[in-house]
Parts: sequence; C-alpha cells; structure tokens
Amino acid sequence: RVRYRTFPCGLRRMATYKENPTIFGKILRGELPANIVHEDDKCIAFQDINPAAPVHLLVIPRKHIEQVSKAEESDKELLGHLILTANKVAKDQKLDRGYRVVINDGVEGAQTVYHLHVHVLGGRQMSWPPG
Repeated sequence: RVRYRTFPCGLRRMATYKENPTIFGKILRGELPANIVHEDDKCIAFQDINPAAPVHLLVIPRKHIEQVSKAEESDKELLGHLILTANKVAKDQKLDRGYRVVINDGVEGAQTVYHLHVHVLGGRQMSWPPG
C-alpha cells in the first residue's frame, strides 16, 4: 500500500522514496548497493540483480509510484522521462540490434516490487509471446 502522511492542515501527500519501504526505496536512499548506470534528478537506472537477459536494467523514478496503473495525469512528464531514459541506457549498453522494454503491473502482471520500474532487456533474441 502507498503510505500517506497527514499534515496539520489535513492535506495528504503520496509517500516519497525517502519513506518508501521497498527494496528500490532502499537503493534510492543508499541503504542498499546497486550497480547504477544512469542517474538524474527524476530517476536512476541500474543492473537487475536477477537478470533475465545478458543486459537487464531497471529504470525507476525517484518519486514513489506504486504501479503504472496508479500513475496520475500529473505524472505524464515523468513517465515519458522513464521511457526516454530506457532508450538512453539501451544505447549506452550498445543494444543496437534491439531490446525489450517491459512494465509489469499488479499480481497478474507479475509485478514483484511495488515501486514502478521499467525493465530494459537485451543482448539476445527475444521471443514472442513473452510469457
């Protein structure tokens, strides 16, 4: 669940990565190590610790959004930034022959960490359908 903090004026706001209890929140806070390949003010990208391809990177926003289905209209610039960052890190990894970009959502979408993340997979021929 997304945690909310109530302020004295009664307003609530979505938890930030500083309050995010997931493994990705811990990486963002520097509590857990990660092999970071990209970092900017909106997101970071790092190698997946359980790769499903020779190149398997994760791009995560600094803002804690639990699932892509819970993103709001105000997140559209950030969502676009995540995709453009996925493209950048794929180019940096020399995935010139192609790569796959995946966002899992919810239980049936096989989401395992409830902090929005974009998988960038490459370095081998992908099959279809994916799973």
